[in-house]
Amino acid sequence: MKTEPFWTDQFSRPDDLPVAEALPDAVDVAIVGSGYTGLNAARVLAKSGATVAVLERETIGWGASSRNGGMATPGLKQSLKTIWQKYGRDYAHKFWQASLDAIDLIDQIVREEEIACDWQRPGHVALFFKESHADYYRQYADWLREEFHHETTWVTKEDLRSEIGTDAYYGGLADDYSGGIQPAKYVLGLARAIAENYGVHLCERASVTRIEKLPTVFLVHTSQGSVKAKEVLVATNGYTDQLVPPLKRKLFPVGSYSIVTEPLPPEVQQEISPKGRMFYDSKIFLNYFRLTPDGRMLWGGRNNLSTGLDLGDSAAQLRAGMLRVFPQLEPYAITHSWTGQLGITFDLMPHMGRVDGIHYAFGYGGHGLSIATYLGTEAGKLLAGQIDSSPFIEIPEDIKFFYRGRPWFVPLAAQYYRIKDLVS
Repeated sequence: MKTEPFWTDQFSRPDDLPVAEALPDAVDVAIVGSGYTGLNAARVLAKSGATVAVLERETIGWGASSRNGGMATPGLKQSLKTIWQKYGRDYAHKFWQASLDAIDLIDQIVREEEIACDWQRPGHVALFFKESHADYYRQYADWLREEFHHETTWVTKEDLRSEIGTDAYYGGLADDYSGGIQPAKYVLGLARAIAENYGVHLCERASVTRIEKLPTVFLVHTSQGSVKAKEVLVATNGYTDQLVPPLKRKLFPVGSYSIVTEPLPPEVQQEISPKGRMFYDSKIFLNYFRLTPDGRMLWGGRNNLSTGLDLGDSAAQLRAGMLRVFPQLEPYAITHSWTGQLGITFDLMPHMGRVDGIHYAFGYGGHGLSIATYLGTEAGKLLAGQIDSSPFIEIPEDIKFFYRGRPWFVPLAAQYYRIKDLVS
């Protein structure tokens, strides 16, 4: 079993990726981080005529953008009903529509930039882990239809075998809007496209150590030298450090862990997922899973919020959970176990803004494939002057007095959510 991301093991960074040999002296915009947020912001800016440098500490797409489950589903981390209660009807509609537009935006980008990344729209099924969860989802489905004109399909426990090859759940809610992708192919294909087509400077192994504000520009200091920039965008999400100290207080990292099996026989694939759907269950400590484009079972989850679990132990825990749902997978080996870091805000909402003159976008909470693509595009439009605002800027941020950059409370939160899952 390999303890590295399956996606990049299957599709590693191409040797001919057009990365810069040296930092440019000056650009209009310097972007810290080369995931979906940074690359999509760079795409918009470069297409508008701006010069852009993407500064990456590791290699292009190294973080969660090549480590996630490859699932783009409607909604945000925060529940739509809580968004409605907290921000009102108009914002609930804006945020819900943004989550749908984000999935369509992936469609558009993949098509326009001709990125071969196994993008498909098979939909997903939210699975009821307990019988008591069905009532909530029934009301939610009705509300989505009546208020947001969004159609879903109710799947009874008796009919669930038409969607998934297990009797472990009490029904489900199917949504045809969702999409699945090979994340590494997407992020590396996007990087190639913006470098080749729009002249974006992709700067690897350029760890940003300090951002110095001068009278008219920023001087961005990196391990490879310095670059002047009129504007700076920090796009590091779950890997945000103390580079800009006020940003570190706005979010904290949480670990998400995944495994994949060896390729499964076609008949087993058909039994497990007759329609090629993606899945997640209704627990707070949820599991998400899907067949990969080459026919493996990918099983992921957040059974512990830590970013430092042993990947062998994690694989054993995840495999046990997978076999409780799919005992027919017992004969098939686990080939990869890996982790990535989510960026979580205290209000569970994505945010954009500016601090000390530096722009930022983060807080996707596990919806990064679509929402980071969307917020990166929004950030690019804002910096290019194409839009004046975004709902993700307009809502207040939740900053806790007890958090100074070390998430000491994460183990306590994990225990709390375990209890909630038990009693729900």
